[in-house]
Amino acid sequence: MDTSIDPRSGFCSKTKTYKSLRPPVPLLPETLPLSAAAHSLLLLRSNPSPLETTTILIDVDTGNRLSAAQFLRHVESLAASLQSNLNLSKEDAAFILLPPSIEVPILYFSLLSLGVVISPANPINTKSEISHQIQLCNPSVAFATTMTAGKLPSSDSLRRGIVLLDSPAFQSMMTTSSTGRLDLTRVRVSQSDPAAILYSSGTTGRVKGAILTHRNLIALIAGYYDRKPKPEEENPPPPEVSLMNLPLFHVFGFFMCLRAVALGETVVLMKRFDFEVMLKAIETYKVTYMPVSPPLVVAMAKSDLVAKYDLSSLRLLGCGGAPLGKEVAERFVARFPNVEIVQGYGLTETTGTAARSMGPDEAKQYGSVGHLAENVEAKIVDPKTGEAMPPGHQGELWLRGPIIMRGYAKDDEATANTLEPDGWLKTGDLCYFDSDGFLYIVDRLKE
Repeated sequence: MDTSIDPRSGFCSKTKTYKSLRPPVPLLPETLPLSAAAHSLLLLRSNPSPLETTTILIDVDTGNRLSAAQFLRHVESLAASLQSNLNLSKEDAAFILLPPSIEVPILYFSLLSLGVVISPANPINTKSEISHQIQLCNPSVAFATTMTAGKLPSSDSLRRGIVLLDSPAFQSMMTTSSTGRLDLTRVRVSQSDPAAILYSSGTTGRVKGAILTHRNLIALIAGYYDRKPKPEEENPPPPEVSLMNLPLFHVFGFFMCLRAVALGETVVLMKRFDFEVMLKAIETYKVTYMPVSPPLVVAMAKSDLVAKYDLSSLRLLGCGGAPLGKEVAERFVARFPNVEIVQGYGLTETTGTAARSMGPDEAKQYGSVGHLAENVEAKIVDPKTGEAMPPGHQGELWLRGPIIMRGYAKDDEATANTLEPDGWLKTGDLCYFDSDGFLYIVDRLKE
């Protein structure tokens, strides 16, 4: 064992870097051709639960459900239709302007399996914002609904047109394809190929398009899959049912779709957030996990509405977006003693994760966003001197690992300012590690 690495904090005195305290997760060889969609679907097929009885998606608004088997059939049919009807391939990018629905994850998987770069955006964006995003991702096709299509440029500027998800034509593409089968000989996706361009303000300024590769997504999902209880373990917990009140165009909603499929879990989708609808959905669908923000934790701790619903299935809340205060966390735990709150930290540029707390002991480390994720290393860099700092000292957080983006689309200057040549990503966040390797976010660096 390397004696220069402190086993408590993960700090290496030789390199002045922090190593993850999580066990490393083995990754497939980077030279193996594999899309992020194919990777998640391979893991799903290896799931011991029957695909016909494993529910993958539930729509709260309609009550519609999709089993894993139905999901797989729809993905293959849609991919074959998009390949044969629109001639989509890995040279294409797809701009996606859609509200949450069961069809969105099906579309994501179909496009990713063809090697098409997907670029989802907020459907409530203005025409000006959408125009800027379209310039960044240069799509050949767009996917929208009759409600959102009016914000897109004319279909003449999109070589392969606009596809409406609420049209009979799209429904037909999901259920029957003109070729019947996907021509896999035309699809060879490298892990280093771009998979998605997701929008982020970066460390500052105008919206940028972070390019995430298939390798980024595969590395992220591998970390979650590695921690999944194995079938031989005694009394493994039942599959998670997660309630998604996060938008699917956001990096977290996006990777939660991939994660749920890979782990054979259920995602309950809400089209728009409503507190009481959320409570009713937890009761109806026996939700076990939910991503939340601190204000939602406050609402659940205080609201009288909570008493009207049976929330006993809830086991875990993943809190992000801002630090959760000790008082709020303790008030929540007093009301829900069987629900664990864990905090996490990530950026679009880090595929949505970088650090998280795991288990009841780490959850009690209030104010911290947890330990570094598996396969990730960090530096705390003094903004004035550029010196890397040991535990207890504040500085800019730099991160490196297989989840770090390739760069920003069509913005070499922003990429150069954010990514070092040796792979370090400058987060723009002022942080420190304590002597036990817990990461604390203090503030944004003032530009």
